[in-house]
Amino acid sequence: GHVVFFHREARFAQVGDVLFQGSIGRTDFPGGSYPQLIAAITGKLWPLGEDVAFVPGHGPMSTFGRERQTNPFVSDEALAEG
Repeated sequence: GHVVFFHREARFAQVGDVLFQGSIGRTDFPGGSYPQLIAAITGKLWPLGEDVAFVPGHGPMSTFGRERQTNPFVSDEALAEG
């Protein structure tokens, strides 16, 4: 389970260890699920908007739009390839 904080007016989210610039959270711990994490990112975060900036649990900030274009795990291209 993860908690994400989103401020709609500021177009800003704190995503913890769900999503990182160029990566995603770990799913190899007990109870982790790669399909559930991908579904949560694409189903809950992407609809918030490509212009939303986010701070991950560690590492540099990014935007949902940038990750949809470049992230090898959850980019539109990577998901289309299956």
